[in-house]
Amino acid sequence: MRRARPAAASAKLNSHSQVCCSALNLTTRKGASEPRTSASRAQATRLLLCTLLISILPPVLRAQDARQIVEEVQRRSRSNSQHYEGTLQVMDARNRVSTKRWTYDRLGSFGESKAILRFTAPPEVKGVALLIVNHPDRASDQWIWRPAIEREQRVALQDRSTRFFGTDFSFEDLEERDVNQFDYKLLGEETLNSAACWKVESRPKQTKSSQYTHSTLWIRKDNYTVQKIEAYNKAGLVRSIAYKDFQKVNSIWTARTIEVFDATRKSRTVLKLDKLEYDVPLKEGDFTLQALRRE
Repeated sequence: MRRARPAAASAKLNSHSQVCCSALNLTTRKGASEPRTSASRAQATRLLLCTLLISILPPVLRAQDARQIVEEVQRRSRSNSQHYEGTLQVMDARNRVSTKRWTYDRLGSFGESKAILRFTAPPEVKGVALLIVNHPDRASDQWIWRPAIEREQRVALQDRSTRFFGTDFSFEDLEERDVNQFDYKLLGEETLNSAACWKVESRPKQTKSSQYTHSTLWIRKDNYTVQKIEAYNKAGLVRSIAYKDFQKVNSIWTARTIEVFDATRKSRTVLKLDKLEYDVPLKEGDFTLQALRRE
């Protein structure tokens, strides 16, 4: 069933329609001398032409509200699966640096995906793995595998705000954000790194368990990529995530560098993606507790 267009969105779309029709001199004039039948046909033709013109407008002109902007972000980044190898540099408040590596595999997209993260270096974390099962209507289920004790542990909801194995990602940050779990508000427009962006606020719905009260997203207008996220709780800024070095892979604009700043600890993690692939052959059996235990 087609969703009804919001009143504000319809008004904006009608505005675009009037501008386009005026530009092509397609609007109907009062007092036209055409016979009624001919006038009706002419008006129908004008309406059809206006509709066709609106349908080919650039998306930047057709984005109606904050939710539609985020939906377009997800539409453009959708893939059946993903694989990458990543190098993480973790810098503490004293600028001491530690380096880790992990692999990441994901099947599905957004609210119904499954992913496994597995550390490959250094030796003290090698083999540690995290299974994430995302859901469209609630927080993800997560299990962590620890080779040292040879068993998996379920990550409790109250532990999702903790750091993931010495990085500045929390367990919650490793979930995929599904549009249906948040309410959105368009805060305005802003230039970030010389790019025109929409500034969007997202607030988790009551069904979404989150450490954050709200987040601010900067979404680039020309290609609908998220450039930056600032996540807050009641005390203020908790974490910021910057997305950089975008590259088009399988028609998907993807950040090859992700920089996370922990505002409380004053520490920073820089993740660089290597060997990035989309739509790779993965299967459901690769994302089970049995698969999690495999090294």
